[in-house]
Amino acid sequence: MREGLCHSPLNAPVDSMSEEIAAALANACSRHFGGPATIRNLHRESGGASRQTWSFDTRVGDASHELILRRDPPTTSGSEKASATSLDRATEFGVLRAAFQAGVRAPEVLFELVPQDGLGEAFVMRRIGGIAIARKLLRDPPYAHARTKIATQLGEIAARIHAVDPATLPPLARREAVDQIASLRATLDRLDQPQPVFELALSWLDRRKPAPSARPVLVHGDYRTGNYLADESGVTAILDWEGAHLGDPIEDLGWLCVKSWRFGAIDQPAGGFGSRDQLWQAYTRTGGAVVDPARAHWWEVFGTVRWGTICLTQAWRHLSGTVKSMELATIGRRAVETEVDLLQLMKNGG
Repeated sequence: MREGLCHSPLNAPVDSMSEEIAAALANACSRHFGGPATIRNLHRESGGASRQTWSFDTRVGDASHELILRRDPPTTSGSEKASATSLDRATEFGVLRAAFQAGVRAPEVLFELVPQDGLGEAFVMRRIGGIAIARKLLRDPPYAHARTKIATQLGEIAARIHAVDPATLPPLARREAVDQIASLRATLDRLDQPQPVFELALSWLDRRKPAPSARPVLVHGDYRTGNYLADESGVTAILDWEGAHLGDPIEDLGWLCVKSWRFGAIDQPAGGFGSRDQLWQAYTRTGGAVVDPARAHWWEVFGTVRWGTICLTQAWRHLSGTVKSMELATIGRRAVETEVDLLQLMKNGG
């Protein structure tokens, strides 16, 4: 379902962990569905550096259910350490429930696990068809028709996310432009290595930062190609809500247009599938505010710094010996791509 590598916990073989999870899920599903449940086809999905995603089927009586388990890993150290700004599972569950009830294309969450289940913070949601592998969506023949629709659909879905009533949400942090700049600057300072392009970009952002939102809205926080499912008809579900917060809605639109999330289709800024205008017009038609191009450009520059900083952080984790991982080292090498992108963006943005 997800693009990326599957990481096994460092302290348990996958087979023994699967048995433990299957037993816990059988108890939890029996409790939720009101009858003895059997678990089949349990396997861990690829991707998910900070959260585990397990796919499984359950049968209760004559009814079958295709489900997903989202859980924290057994340890928060090593390659699966979560970001300090990531939501806990209970809050993510509440955000997903509010989004689904508001008509957003999001998975339907069903129930949270309890401490007695022994799996830590976790919840179960319905499984939705589609793939998240960008290279397939962008190039394979079965998705040719979907490619003509995805940019528009992403604009429409973003507008619906930003229209979710804040009163229906669990408590979320508010993060405006000034907060985001401070967070990136603190991250670079911790690396304690000269990064002239990123420092220049942060100064550029600081001088041009937009005013705080008059009405902060639900921001997905990682709205990009690779974090949604799509099939031959287009987008089926938005995934990875652990970065959700309150803030400027244009943050999501800018992040989607970062060049790295076009996966080679650099002439199609909207996630590799369309133009910015196509994305923005769909967003406005569906109830979103008219997009100010200068504000959107600012958030695209910010998103590029953000991704470059993530790349540097991943490289540092490998080079420092904290986590020896060729995957992290490979991600780290991509920081130079974002430096080139930033110099072009700042030149074009004045």
